[in-house]
Amino acid sequence: MQNKLSFHQSSASLEIIGLPDYSNNENNDQISIISQWKLAIVDKPLIEGKIEHLGPIMDAFYVYSNLLIKNEIPIYQSKLIDIKADNLHMHNIVLKSSKPNVKPLVLKIGNSLLSDTINCFDQLNESPKVRIKKTDIPSDISKKLRFGLIKKVNFFNFFIPPFIAICSLILFSSSFIYFYSPVENIEKKEFINPE
Repeated sequence: MQNKLSFHQSSASLEIIGLPDYSNNENNDQISIISQWKLAIVDKPLIEGKIEHLGPIMDAFYVYSNLLIKNEIPIYQSKLIDIKADNLHMHNIVLKSSKPNVKPLVLKIGNSLLSDTINCFDQLNESPKVRIKKTDIPSDISKKLRFGLIKKVNFFNFFIPPFIAICSLILFSSSFIYFYSPVENIEKKEFINPE
């Protein structure tokens, strides 16, 4: 029996299928020998492949997203995958098959789908139950690429709720101006303390 692990983030889901490495005394629920992986993105064709495809595709997404964050020209090309920006909100992905006479798969995804896919890759990288071989990208650069987008999202998540709270408090308190009437208060004061 092969193990299956899934990593989900809103509109994307990554499934890893494989076996533990019993020669390293691994637990039955771990995966070190990956036989297959599947990436499902909402309203897009299923993407699947072998372990030798997974690392380069993950690296492509990380490098591309890092270029977006740095406001550099967002384009990535390799023998397996090409990614380039169509505009500020849409990204063209071309997945090339390693098999001969197979047409490349062309996808168009928005920023939210791109972010969700990268989040699934992050979950995979941080999972203690899956061991994947690292590719040629140095680990310090890989870590920066991997968490760059999440840090940006966390920054907005940290500051947006207090900002919304302050705005709603100002709106709520300013609405009392319309109900406050100083003339009525003067009449009340004269009625309580007649001279």
